[in-house]
Amino acid sequence: QINFVACQLFALLAAFWFRIYLGPSHTSSAVRHAFATLFGIYFAVFCFGWYSIHLFVLVMMNYGIMNMASIPNIHRYSFVVAMGYLTLCHISRIYIFHYGILTTDFSGPLMIITQKITTLACQLHDGIGRQAEELTAEQNRLAVKTRPSLLEYLSYLLNFMSIIAGPCSSYKDYIAFIEGRHVHMKLLEVNWKQKGYNRLPDPSPTGAVMYKLCITLVSLILFLTLTKNFPMAYIIDNEFLEKTPFLSRLGYLYVVTQAAKPKYYFAWTLADAVNNAAGYGFSGVDERGSFRWDLLSNLNIWNIETATSFKMYIENWNIQTSAWLKRVCYDRAPWYPTALTFILSALWHGIYPGYYFTFLTGILITLAARAIRNNCRHYFLSSVPLKIAYDIATWVVTQLAVCYTVAPFVMLAVEPTIKFYK
Repeated sequence: QINFVACQLFALLAAFWFRIYLGPSHTSSAVRHAFATLFGIYFAVFCFGWYSIHLFVLVMMNYGIMNMASIPNIHRYSFVVAMGYLTLCHISRIYIFHYGILTTDFSGPLMIITQKITTLACQLHDGIGRQAEELTAEQNRLAVKTRPSLLEYLSYLLNFMSIIAGPCSSYKDYIAFIEGRHVHMKLLEVNWKQKGYNRLPDPSPTGAVMYKLCITLVSLILFLTLTKNFPMAYIIDNEFLEKTPFLSRLGYLYVVTQAAKPKYYFAWTLADAVNNAAGYGFSGVDERGSFRWDLLSNLNIWNIETATSFKMYIENWNIQTSAWLKRVCYDRAPWYPTALTFILSALWHGIYPGYYFTFLTGILITLAARAIRNNCRHYFLSSVPLKIAYDIATWVVTQLAVCYTVAPFVMLAVEPTIKFYK
């Protein structure tokens, strides 16, 4: 964990240097690709030692598939190999090498690389193997029409900005960033002459990075103070279960779930800041005219904490993984897309039983929430007081439903999960 934080902080400094001294205006794309790749490989070896070989093996196996497989099957072969290798590593890490759950290990970067491999394979399939009219607007925009070179491929998968903690991004966005077109493309979507500008502005990510580093610092403090004082294991303590009233147990469940979040807020926000510091992550201009640097953001904390529906909650939590699941599974599933997407999410996370309790429960919660919203919400829209009451009630139910659903994800094993559900 110390290596993880050290690498991310060093990556942050390297990202500023990369943007200032290796900017696309005075450095070739090949040099930027090479630097990003070599630093990423160094970080992987520094953090995980010889276990980092798993990352490189999977990357090269799928490079072979990408160049040798037929386009109609490239996404299938890449998906099976990447997910299969990831699952084998999950199994060996836990049941053969007995790593347990306390050691920061290579499975995290392997999970991100699996997302990128399958994303690129699907987008290659869309760009070369399908007609434009068969694609959705998003698939058309992200479709890749030529196979990448080895250097581009390695840079996309192993770059130092995302190899440790992600997030996954689309291949076309990444290449546009390396080539210096990333910000320009987004700025062209706005009529700047109408706003009084004679030329395109030059957005700086410094403000966004500083803001995200403040969130990172607060998250770290909350993690160090809350998580150890409110352990999830206490909610299945025999004395606690016997002596605590039911409503108090629900309240404590909410508190311990909140205490488990800051480590995710810390890791994902810091990863976002690293990418922004390198100049990657610009998403355009909002309705107030402010520059937005949230293309790669993995969470929206305000929307998470104020979510009044299960859908709203999961759409703002681990955003880039949700986008990956949608692009490679939900949009392509021949049947039961919701169920298959939750099952893939569980498989991608690992083989702890708690993951499957969480995601299979998530299927039921999602379907139930959708049914209740469709059948009941319109009754509460006739007046402001009714709407406020509805929002308060659905906020409480949503937060407790999330706590109920994710508790097994934290506890991992079967026995504590069954005891908790009882």
